[in-house]
Amino acid sequence: MVARNKKLILGLPKGSLQEATFSMMQKAGFQVEARSRSYFPTVDDPEIEARLLRAQEIARYVETGHLDAGITGYDWIVENNAKVVEVAELVYAKQGLRAVRWVIAVPNDSPIRSVKDLRGKRIATEAVGLTKHFLKSRGIKAQVEFSWGATEVKAPALVDAIVELTETGSSLRANNLRIVETILESTPRLIINKTSWKDAWKRRKVEQLAMLLSGALRAENKVLLKLNVRAGKVAAVTKILPSLHAPTISRLADDGWVAVETVIDEKVVRDIVQHLKKAGAEGIIELPLNKVIP
Repeated sequence: MVARNKKLILGLPKGSLQEATFSMMQKAGFQVEARSRSYFPTVDDPEIEARLLRAQEIARYVETGHLDAGITGYDWIVENNAKVVEVAELVYAKQGLRAVRWVIAVPNDSPIRSVKDLRGKRIATEAVGLTKHFLKSRGIKAQVEFSWGATEVKAPALVDAIVELTETGSSLRANNLRIVETILESTPRLIINKTSWKDAWKRRKVEQLAMLLSGALRAENKVLLKLNVRAGKVAAVTKILPSLHAPTISRLADDGWVAVETVIDEKVVRDIVQHLKKAGAEGIIELPLNKVIP
């Protein structure tokens, strides 16, 4: 039932996380569509009004109340020193289910080997606040300047080091850079404005969204495996099966047979299916999952 005149203004990240976020939202049960050059995606939930913004800005707009809630990286919450409520950690990135890292990087032939070698050096980065805070915590004084992009190409001609976001490190290696140290690991977070959090309806709506998104992520790379087995061979079959909990076992109409269901990692199936057959499993079916909610 739709609450009359109730809307949750939700910020979604534009850019590198956009495609992954839209895909995750779809698996969570929300159809999100954005037309070319439009910053107002449509969501097939009349209680959600979405805005497409750079992840760097979302935490700030959630803090000020221009957005009720949003999905943005933990790094940008820290960078903006945003006072918001973190409702859920959503571990995904552009290329997979992993955290990303802000790292200090220098040219391969640079004499800089550790953080202490950055004293008095020039550093380019998009995350100026994050970098300054890290250096201050280490007692290092250095010149930190904002980079508008193409940060990897600025060392060594323009700066001594960079602080850059990396998921796999491939871009850094391609530009002949090596990592000196990791400043921060970051994952996307579902956040909400503090005043909106006190609104009972908005809080319930965001908690529902958090549950569905977390369930969609939990289902990534997992499948439902179903099979039939004679009652006398159940123990041998279930011993092979890993599962989130104990496998579900149900009696079949055919006396002496049972059905077994379990949720497992998709890549595990290829390793165990032959062993299941040898143990007596029949009618093995593998089904994809959208959500796993414990």
